Amino acid sequence: MEKYKQLQKIKTLYANGENIIQYLKKIGNNEKNSIEDILISYDFQSGSYIQELSKNKEHNEQYCSALAKLIDNIDNVKSMIEVGVGEATTLNMVINFLANKPKDIYGFDISWSRLKFGKALLKDFNNSGVKLFTANLFEIPLPDNSVDVVYTSHSIEPNGGEEENALKELYRITKKYLILLEPSFEFAKEEARARMIEHGYITKLFSTAKKLKYNIIEHRLFEYSSNPLNPTGLIIIEKNVKSSNIPNLVCPISQTKLEEYNDSLLYSKDSFLAYPIIEGIPCLLKENSILATHLLTDYSEYKKEHNISFE
Repeated sequence: MEKYKQLQKIKTLYANGENIIQYLKKIGNNEKNSIEDILISYDFQSGSYIQELSKNKEHNEQYCSALAKLIDNIDNVKSMIEVGVGEATTLNMVINFLANKPKDIYGFDISWSRLKFGKALLKDFNNSGVKLFTANLFEIPLPDNSVDVVYTSHSIEPNGGEEENALKELYRITKKYLILLEPSFEFAKEEARARMIEHGYITKLFSTAKKLKYNIIEHRLFEYSSNPLNPTGLIIIEKNVKSSNIPNLVCPISQTKLEEYNDSLLYSKDSFLAYPIIEGIPCLLKENSILATHLLTDYSEYKKEHNISFE
């Protein structure tokens, strides 16, 4: 949280076109991109992806149409989620191209500001039924085996060195298929590989999935990529489970059920932790948790129970 003290300076750097993550890595003296670095960088970028969408709509439509076909080829998809949904520029278009729309559609991102833009974009296209929430890629507030199709679109990208932890968490919540559209080190040329390493991008996603012995049913270069120096690879992993769960939101710390309280909080009776809801978006980073052991305590009843009187 020390870096939060520099947000005004970072705002100026961003306005001047500086690379925020590189600056944060330097002042933090860390080799990898930290979750805090990624959060700060993407939050300041909020809105820029919608701007880019309006300039490059044709590529987005081709990309999302191809992704929608992959999902439509899966039988009986009742739920899906985009991990690192950002401003929903991909999710929104995928929904529009899907022939068979799942009943439950989710999206989460580490940045609340990006979700604010995403929620508005979805509303622009009458896709307002999507459930958005903030979360950490490595602590997803959903039960095991709960979402039929989990997909990413360059969202694991900045987490170089954390491929195994990311894959394990995504695989944990997946019920049927995990679709990964991420930078492909295997299919990249030397210049692109050097750039991935310089920016701290993932480089071992496929080899890590193999090491974990996941059932990889497809691995290839995706047909649409916006940047030849950051080629998009496709990995599809199939998962067969004997038992599954409903994709209800849970506490990211205790994995216990969350219930809505007064339209402004989600609360876990088991962990005693509350999470704020801001403009309809649940904030489910563990750092957002509020210890509230007596949230449900009625003061009047408490006084009666303990024979408390001030008369």
